[in-house]
Amino acid sequence: MTPSKPGHLVGLEPTAPESPGSPLHRSTPHESGARHTTGAALYVDDLPRPRGLLVALPLLSPHARARILSKDASAATGVDGVAGVFFAEDVPGDVRIGPVVHDEPVLALGEVHHVGQVVAIVVGTDLAACRAGAAQVTVEYEPQSPTLDIQRSIDAEDFHGTPHVIERGDVAGALASADLRITGEMTCGGQDHFYLETQVALVIPGEDDTLRVYSSTQHPTEVQRMVAHTLGIGHHKVIVEVPRLGGGFGGKESQAANFAVLAALAARSLGRPVKMWLNRDQDMMITGKRHPFLCRYDAGLSSDGQLRVVRAELYADGGWVTDLSLAILDRALFHVDNAYFIPSLRLEGRVCRTNLPSNTAFRGFGGPQGMLVIEEILSRAAERLGKDPAELRQKNFYGPAPRDLTPYGQSIDDDRSGRIWKELKAESDYDSRRREVETFNARASWVRRGLAFQPVKFGISFTTAFLNQAGALLLIYADGTVHLNHGGIEMGQGLHSKMLAICSDTLGVDPASIRVVDTATDKVPNTSATAASSGSDLNGQAVQDAARQLRERMRPAAAEILNLEPSEGERLVFDGGRIFLPEDPAGGAAFSDVAQRAWFNRISLAATGFYRTPGIRYDREAGRGRPFYYFAYGGAVVEVELNGLTGEHRMLRADILHDAGRSLLPNIDRGQVEGAFIQGCGWLTCEEVRFDDQGHLLTHSPSTYKIPAFGDAPEDFRVRLLDRAAQPGVIGGSKAVGEPPFMLAIGLVSALRHAVQSFGPGEVELNLPATPEALLRSVEQQSRKSDAKAVDAP
Repeated sequence: MTPSKPGHLVGLEPTAPESPGSPLHRSTPHESGARHTTGAALYVDDLPRPRGLLVALPLLSPHARARILSKDASAATGVDGVAGVFFAEDVPGDVRIGPVVHDEPVLALGEVHHVGQVVAIVVGTDLAACRAGAAQVTVEYEPQSPTLDIQRSIDAEDFHGTPHVIERGDVAGALASADLRITGEMTCGGQDHFYLETQVALVIPGEDDTLRVYSSTQHPTEVQRMVAHTLGIGHHKVIVEVPRLGGGFGGKESQAANFAVLAALAARSLGRPVKMWLNRDQDMMITGKRHPFLCRYDAGLSSDGQLRVVRAELYADGGWVTDLSLAILDRALFHVDNAYFIPSLRLEGRVCRTNLPSNTAFRGFGGPQGMLVIEEILSRAAERLGKDPAELRQKNFYGPAPRDLTPYGQSIDDDRSGRIWKELKAESDYDSRRREVETFNARASWVRRGLAFQPVKFGISFTTAFLNQAGALLLIYADGTVHLNHGGIEMGQGLHSKMLAICSDTLGVDPASIRVVDTATDKVPNTSATAASSGSDLNGQAVQDAARQLRERMRPAAAEILNLEPSEGERLVFDGGRIFLPEDPAGGAAFSDVAQRAWFNRISLAATGFYRTPGIRYDREAGRGRPFYYFAYGGAVVEVELNGLTGEHRMLRADILHDAGRSLLPNIDRGQVEGAFIQGCGWLTCEEVRFDDQGHLLTHSPSTYKIPAFGDAPEDFRVRLLDRAAQPGVIGGSKAVGEPPFMLAIGLVSALRHAVQSFGPGEVELNLPATPEALLRSVEQQSRKSDAKAVDAP
């Protein structure tokens, strides 16, 4: 598919390159990069301090589960500098909020359900006054026995929502006839989002009971809805504006609303601006994490490692309220297959209710937890068969019909896994390096190496169909400069950079003449969250739609300036800040002159753009549908070195080949691949979320919670984006890139298993996260197998 008009890029890769003036498909600086590095970039806390500003401090539950017997703030309100103390009873509307199910009291109602639940907020002139006031608030509790783990929830049959089942084929028969049975249980832990900017909201009351909310949120419309809901006012009374986020990773998709609601409650009651900004300890204690999972599986394979059947039960720790857990569980089930065709299967998932903070969205949204199941099955099967796991992975890729249907019935139209493996295998010199690793391990004593290949197939779209929509507002001023607003959130991932490039390409103007304005609900209403890796896909189409409208409106004005017949205006090219006929690129008129003529001619130079993804549908009861618009693919080859005496490891090299379609901005996308991979490695190795037996978070600061550091990155890190990979029907032929590379980090686990297996024969037992302690235990277990084999030898 070629562009229908100059400057218009959709669908398949164009046959001609972009014009020299277009920034699309070229590496370009991040639009806020200089401001980030100089400190000029404004976040919520950097905004000018409004007159009369108050701050809010949360008062947190010390118990995982307890009845509230009494509350008294009378002494606190007399403390100098304290402006007010607010409990659930002070909420004028509905105290319960939630992105799907309104089951979360924003302030505790009668009971507390996890350590760190917000019971009250103390509002004062500064944090010192708030702390002094909080010390005078008395809350009497009657502690009760909490549920702190998945198994106890299963035993009590205490779940959120209903089961989700996906099945096909004769599972029992296929298991009974399988040559090789792999059964087991695996767990994977949580992960803190650890965004640089913690949760923060600033609320300024205006006239006529209006509120302007500045929130560090991935979902401004959700914040608008929840503030209006709890205050009992219309959405039109609440404007939510987001300057930018200092990171989100899903942690600000739903849970940012809580803190905006609390600040809004105080601001409206006191008639003064209120800011609520959590410190790191508070943020980690109050907010939810990536969902820990317990997975039980029974799989059958042929004697040569071909998957025949998988039966799996997935249990997600949802925490105390629903949040987004049901949708996260759905995506986990959708990704148990990863890149592999499974002829017969039965997948069932439940969300467990526990007395822990409500777990929430996190990069991959359940997909990583689901993929771990099939990857452990294939790793164990390869270890039992004495084969290279890469061989089994390649053998089980999706293929032509009938091997092209996912468990939920969506066809795989363009599987790139085979191509990626072929190219990556050659580029990484996989075969010879695998032999070198085996030779090294045969000669080594305690330091061993491992090498592994990891493919990824990840579905792109919100699996809830109505969320797949986006809007944009575009204004062209009479001097030819452009004001761009869209519904997406910039959180460091380069979304604004991509939107600016799309607008620049479509209008044919210099990016420097375009200003991307803060996302706000009074500019673009009813937005979806910037999540599900869909920010560029959705908002890019909306921006392009608005820009096309204005471009077409300007054609008659350009034809008038150039003394052309109106019909000739259809041939005009918009490029390089000028508008001209194709045969006369040196002629034409300046874009700014045409904009002014359009204004003189009373032509509207404001337009709203809109896009909705077609064809998304899923029937949860039937377990069938098309929840994804397309799939993104990737592959990684990871080499690791493991010290068998300490359990410490280092990544020697990682080769990644990732499918970003026809990348809108290649340097931005490569950065996303690198960051996602390292964050995934952190989840699987060093990031361990720990609670004590009373539900207190033990890992609540950088001193006790280890995220990857520079030294944890591969010493040799090679990232390439797949070429000749344009995706039909997506903006500029691109593909989403935020989440899919995260799961490439599973290759690190496979490489570690390879290293561990060199200490002894048979299947490797490795708990996740693979901390040094877990790896040391695994090495000891594998070594005992080797000792036992030596004893048994004649």
